[in-house]
Amino acid sequence: QVQLVESGGGLVLPGGSLRLSCAASRSIVSIYRMGWYRQAPGKQRELVASITSGGSPNYVDSVKGRFTFSRDNAKNTINLQMNSLKPEDTAVYYCHAYELIWGDSWGQGTQVTVSS
Repeated sequence: QVQLVESGGGLVLPGGSLRLSCAASRSIVSIYRMGWYRQAPGKQRELVASITSGGSPNYVDSVKGRFTFSRDNAKNTINLQMNSLKPEDTAVYYCHAYELIWGDSWGQGTQVTVSS
């Protein structure tokens, strides 16, 4: 498996921006799919953005045009740039990886709070 550590969460005003990062413990070049999930209290965990090896990012409709996902194989890192944040974006955000051999790996989560 791969260990994943998120960073960059915090408290921001509506309309503000945050950049989340996820550092992997080893090379991610062979990881089939990586992505970001989020979970708010009382709600189901939701896939926000993901990318497969050699593919392009895809996003849940609610964040299209506001969030940008990137996968940097050279730095063993994935990032989520979040702009124009809304209160409904408030959640714990989790980094995720899927490998054919090891299956799912999860980060510990980082809290994002959007509030005035």
